[in-house]
Amino acid sequence: MVKLLKSGDEIVAVDDIYGGAFRLFTRVYEKFGIRVNYTDATNPENVFNAITSRTKLIWIETPTNPLLKIADIRAIAAIAKASGCLLCADNTFASPVLQQPLLLGADIVVHSATKYLGGHSDLIAGCVVTKEKKWGDEIKFIQNACGAILSPFDSWLLIRGIETLPLRIKQHCSSALLLAEWLSQQPAVASVCYPGLKNHPNHAIALKQSSGFGGIVSFSLKEDTEAAAHLLVTATRLFKLAESLGGIKSLLCHPASMTHKSIPAERRQSAGVQDSLIRLSVGLEDPADLLADLAQALEQVTAVKKLVPQR
Repeated sequence: MVKLLKSGDEIVAVDDIYGGAFRLFTRVYEKFGIRVNYTDATNPENVFNAITSRTKLIWIETPTNPLLKIADIRAIAAIAKASGCLLCADNTFASPVLQQPLLLGADIVVHSATKYLGGHSDLIAGCVVTKEKKWGDEIKFIQNACGAILSPFDSWLLIRGIETLPLRIKQHCSSALLLAEWLSQQPAVASVCYPGLKNHPNHAIALKQSSGFGGIVSFSLKEDTEAAAHLLVTATRLFKLAESLGGIKSLLCHPASMTHKSIPAERRQSAGVQDSLIRLSVGLEDPADLLADLAQALEQVTAVKKLVPQR
């Protein structure tokens, strides 16, 4: 999508943007004269205020990675249209099963098909869907010119994954809600990010524009240190430590040192990505087993804290 722009154009993007997208924007496209303004897109007014005469593209993730913030797609689409901008929605976390941004006014939707669409953590792929044929034709031309196409076998793997997507998403959502509710009651946990929780600040918007809340849960520890987070993410048995997500097996990661490490600490923390934040990708294992795994890992964190002399 960024290749639809030219030097001097600007992008408005979400503030807790995925680290890989931030790295691409800052290390690749900025040197070609494309500037990015970051803002908290949970308030459409912030998006409106961030737009300048040079803004050509609004880039939202909803839910965002890793804080699960929700942007009002319909409201931001209206702002984009009034401002003459394209609206691109990264729909990776929700998948087409839970949310259809094009029907809510977005111009372009992107998915990391490596994640829920593939569903088995065995391919690397992405897809772009456009509302208007002219943008689809232009992106197809860019794809052909740049050579970014899947092999036949990876295409087959992706089709195989999509065939089971609705059933998988149903279980991901059910297990994620159970774990989010449980984590919310744990003394060692400071906060839980999951749009399915009624106390999530954007719960009402998520309920309005999505048919479910997804399989990703993020939470921060009361001991807000990387050391505490690293202890937990290396103490789990079923949740495997990895940067990916959306597969049948449960994964977890520490965004500050993994997926979002490329974002400067000050910017990362101002967006809400704390040093102790942990992101779970809830898989298809028995949810009772997943809960027990998190329980024993949290116990290890608590035990170590008790052994450290308090000052």
